[in-house]
Amino acid sequence: MKTVVILGATGRFGAAAVRAFANAGWRVLAQARQAPAHLPAAALWLPAPLQDTAALQAAAAGAQVVVHAINPPYSAWHTQALPLAGLGMELAQRLGALFMLPGNVYNYGVGMPALLQPDTLQRPSSAKGRLRCEMEAHMAQRARAGLRSVVIRAGDFFGSGRGSWFDRVVVRSLVNSLRRGKLVYPGPLDVAHAWAYVPDLARAFVALAECELRQRVALGDSPRGQFERLHFAGHTLTGRELLAGLEEAAAALGLRPARGFRQAGLPWGVMRLGSHWINSWREVVEMAYLWQVPHALDGGALRAALGSPASGVAHTALPQALLASLCELGFADAPTLLVDKNQKVTP
Repeated sequence: MKTVVILGATGRFGAAAVRAFANAGWRVLAQARQAPAHLPAAALWLPAPLQDTAALQAAAAGAQVVVHAINPPYSAWHTQALPLAGLGMELAQRLGALFMLPGNVYNYGVGMPALLQPDTLQRPSSAKGRLRCEMEAHMAQRARAGLRSVVIRAGDFFGSGRGSWFDRVVVRSLVNSLRRGKLVYPGPLDVAHAWAYVPDLARAFVALAECELRQRVALGDSPRGQFERLHFAGHTLTGRELLAGLEEAAAALGLRPARGFRQAGLPWGVMRLGSHWINSWREVVEMAYLWQVPHALDGGALRAALGSPASGVAHTALPQALLASLCELGFADAPTLLVDKNQKVTP
């Protein structure tokens, strides 16, 4: 049976990966300290901590794929990200499984070009970017010892839960906008920014894992170690395009201020000043350049790796993706709950 281990199955991407692999007919081993809610019938909870490699190896014997969906909080990145990734690689190597990692654009730094390709030179300008580069360097190093691994790099997440700029800043401002008519976007409205609809990204992981299995059969189940970087194109949107799409999705749910929406930015000056004392602000300010520098991801290599158009990367249309994202965040039945008593909302 096709079997995948999802490390960090209760996280945003982890939960989406559990659903995507289960829907595609895989047996899913969902690793998490606490039992995931609403596990599919084809999924089994693995409560063993990632540090207990031997227990996980025994429970996951025969798994062909390991998806590393563990993403520590910003404040813990410096101490946890690399060791946890190393444990995930070790598990995959012991199982003889493909190690799959969702990547991001931190590797390229403030000088990144407008179109990012898998072989674009990596020049990180932040501590998190340097950690990401080091993580991928470890994957490449382990390939020489037999590990097969791939990074699928994507833009900022939206959809399938909470925990990104989309819901913490942009959508959060939608609640206030229904009272005050103001939507907040973190950067200039005319700068292109890479976004990834999480269910689409999860399905891309499944499609690539299926290709890996076919290759293993063709090679007699004895593939060599390798490391590959691929990019998930997702949606490239200016701030103006994203906010316009969000306003349309909100209106479709009956959420619209009587006087319409206004657009505003984040007070970066205040946040930079406060970052001297507030650690969480310091972590956010370090990555502010991502909203100032235009960037998009070239997904050509991923499409080529997947082969025929029938197995191509899923791409949900933006209106549908935004509407689904708002519904998942509780906006579908919220028109009478989110607005101030003195502010009318017109359908």
